[in-house]
Amino acid sequence: MGKPTGFLEYPRETHPERPPADRVRDWHEFRLSLPVARLRDQGARCMDCGIPFCHTGRVVDGAASGCPLHNLVPEWNDLVYRGRWRDAWERLVSTDTFPEFTGRICPAPCEGACVLGIHAPPVSIRAIEKEISDRAFAEGWVRPKPPARRTGRRVAVVGSGPAGLAAAEFLNRCGHSVVVFERADRFGGLLMYGIPSMKLDKTVVQRRVDLMSAEGVEFRSGIRVGIDLESQRLRSDFDATILCTGSTVPRDLPVAGRDLAGIHFALDFLVDATRRLLSESDPASGPLSARDRRVLVLGGGDTGTDCIATAIRQGCRSVVNLELLPRPPEIRGDGNPWPAWPRVFRTEYGHEEAEAVFGCDPREFAWRTDAFVGEGDRVRAARVAAVEWVRDGDRSLPKAVDGSSRIVEADLVLLALGFLGPEPGFARHLGIALESRSNMLADDSTYSTSVDGIFAAGDCRRGQSLVVWAIREGRGAARACDRWLASRH
Repeated sequence: MGKPTGFLEYPRETHPERPPADRVRDWHEFRLSLPVARLRDQGARCMDCGIPFCHTGRVVDGAASGCPLHNLVPEWNDLVYRGRWRDAWERLVSTDTFPEFTGRICPAPCEGACVLGIHAPPVSIRAIEKEISDRAFAEGWVRPKPPARRTGRRVAVVGSGPAGLAAAEFLNRCGHSVVVFERADRFGGLLMYGIPSMKLDKTVVQRRVDLMSAEGVEFRSGIRVGIDLESQRLRSDFDATILCTGSTVPRDLPVAGRDLAGIHFALDFLVDATRRLLSESDPASGPLSARDRRVLVLGGGDTGTDCIATAIRQGCRSVVNLELLPRPPEIRGDGNPWPAWPRVFRTEYGHEEAEAVFGCDPREFAWRTDAFVGEGDRVRAARVAAVEWVRDGDRSLPKAVDGSSRIVEADLVLLALGFLGPEPGFARHLGIALESRSNMLADDSTYSTSVDGIFAAGDCRRGQSLVVWAIREGRGAARACDRWLASRH
């Protein structure tokens, strides 16, 4: 590394952020840029660690450890330190198809596996990655690169989320003619509609779609494969198909009162807000709006945080976030050693905003929701109980604490409980076998489904996961598809 002692000389800095009390008044991105000199210092913090676990991309204890894309993190950190920004960009995009996305929304498993993180704050990898990609677009280094020749093969990609976009980009570069089918009115999947604009500005997503269009990828929106386009036409009109439909069946909460009005899945709420914002209508209007309502978010993670931040921007009266799991520790526990993903307490942007607006962190841990209480046909409260986690053989189970039951007032409840898998009807129409968790059954190395010539990638194959896994899967499935097409000459 250019500065072997940098990690001893410079403290960790990451993106500065707009003040929470100010940013809740709009929907613009809340992260700002670090000055170039300070970015250089952050690049200098990358150690000459010998074995850079940051780009190992393994699964340890059920979570990503290191970058699944195997990004060459130390190399572009060093190039930023040396001021060689264009070289850093070229090194970054050699492994990461869409760094302008991952630099904004990836939770950075690379930082969790950073060797420096064993005894000090890790390198600010995500912040550096974002600045490299932003500079590349600003300087005009990113231009359409259509293939020099076409192979005459046609490939359908179903779904335009990160896996679908990655697959389409790879196959187009190979010279195949690629058509991306999307059932929504805009492209990007969860990048466009599932992630709020204050985390990922939608012009960033559209910019990439426009770039791919200029390179020859054809995008078709508003098409539901199996309804608007017969599934068998994929077989007759295309030489191969890659399914990147995501994991879109939300986990429900089947308790008394669940059918009351005002209880919605988190993704429905987020999509509605973004759709209204993009259509230049009031994002706080409509039946899903949080305006003047007491909001209860059930479940944590990024989705729960996004719900909190969106509800605040819509003008909610209050917001409470209940999580079933206990509060994570401040530092790694004995059962969570490096380089596994650090399961520690974090305060995210939505929690900061709730504290700025309402005076307290909205989260309460280890609470179970037992029923919803209504007035007429609308929800007005939830009956909850505190739980303690007890061992039952090799499992931990939540047990209600005697006398802890209480009422939490709410007239808008958002269920951020994760997803169960892809919608089953689509796979059934195509005759694709499913595995035990209802995901599409596809080989880990070839991404081949039970139907010859049809491949699956992303959340519909591996289950709900990170954007970096989706990009890796899309690239992997496209590579396998290209080999399959070549074998059929």
